[in-house]
Amino acid sequence: MPMAADDIATMIRDAIPDAQVEITDLAGDGDHYAAKVTAASFAGLSRVKQHQAVYAALGGRMGGVLHALQLTTAIS
Repeated sequence: MPMAADDIATMIRDAIPDAQVEITDLAGDGDHYAAKVTAASFAGLSRVKQHQAVYAALGGRMGGVLHALQLTTAIS
């Protein structure tokens, strides 16, 4: 069962409270998403650490319930 875009955004915001999250369904199938996550709390973190924080927020769903996520992060 695919994940809903709103569920992905909520999980990210729950783990990174200052995050602004934009989710786009790339294929219309609920399995392939793009996420743009900006947060002031990313300041001082490398891009890799920013991405790791977002993946951690998804609680291991990557590769399972959530098949693909094109991720862009930035400091707000």
